[in-house]
Order: sequence, then structure tokens, then C-alpha cells
Amino acid sequence: MFKYFYPDEYVDSAYGLDYESFFEAGYRAVLFDIDNTLVPHGAPATQESIELFERLRKIGFKACLISNNKIGRVKSFADKVGAFYIEDAHKPSRKGYTKAMEEMGTTVDNTLFVGDQLFTDVWGAKRCGIKSILVKPINPKEEIQIVLKRYPERLILHSYKKSHEDGKK
Repeated sequence: MFKYFYPDEYVDSAYGLDYESFFEAGYRAVLFDIDNTLVPHGAPATQESIELFERLRKIGFKACLISNNKIGRVKSFADKVGAFYIEDAHKPSRKGYTKAMEEMGTTVDNTLFVGDQLFTDVWGAKRCGIKSILVKPINPKEEIQIVLKRYPERLILHSYKKSHEDGKK
């Protein structure tokens, strides 16, 4: 039952991913959530995030921010890091993911998604057929509606980790 929410990968941070290997495997675009994926909730772009997007461009990736936030938050972050953006995406709706791929000229086969929430980020990516990478939230301080979603996420992540441990035996 929970498997529909399982990410394809679960890692500590968006900053520690081996993007070069993904590019070698044929991926050409990365979609990112912003809050608690790249920076703490509501924080501006950091030097680390700016450098990540520079690194992605040097590798050959196109990058897009896909966020449920309003345009002011998303556009200012996107302008700082130099990325495409989709604001008010209504994740987990497929619409924002599809629009992002259309903007970048990519497909579900060569696009990755990186985010920190199962019920919006991962579920939306999986609904589209995009490889999903879940990262641990950067900061535990979050809005109440997100805090409430974290409780059932813990159950799903427990099941996810157990299934992956069982598969390694």
C-alpha cells in the first residue's frame, strides 16, 4: 500500500548527490523543490545553492524549481540560482511537473525530481513517471500543515527502509 509513495532513492541532502553519474546515465534535467530541500523554509538562495546550480549547468543539466509557493518566493530564488521555475504548482498534481518538462524540452525518461516531502514532491513525481529522490528536510521548523504530514511520512519511510533492508538480505 505504501509503495506508491516510496521514493526511488532516499538520501541525506540534495547537495551530496552524484549528478555527474545521473548525467552519464542519460538524465538531462533536474526538478527541485525549494523549501527544506535546498534551503530552510522561507530562506533566500545561499552560496551553496547558487554553486549547485552552477555545477549542474557545467555538467550540462537544465534545472527547474517546482514549488507550491507563490511567484514572489519562487521567482526570487530562481533568479538567484539561474533556473526555470514553476510557482503555485499544486503538487502532487502532474500539471506543474509536465509544464516544467515542456519548458526544458525534456521527458519523464531524462528528468529527475529532488524534494523533501513524500505526499507532494515524491508522489507527484511518481504520478508522472519521473525518477524521485527524497532528501531529509534541512530544518525541522516548518509550517503546521507540513508538520502534520511528517507523522504519516515517518510510517511510510519506516516501511520503505524495512523493505530495502529486506531486499539486501
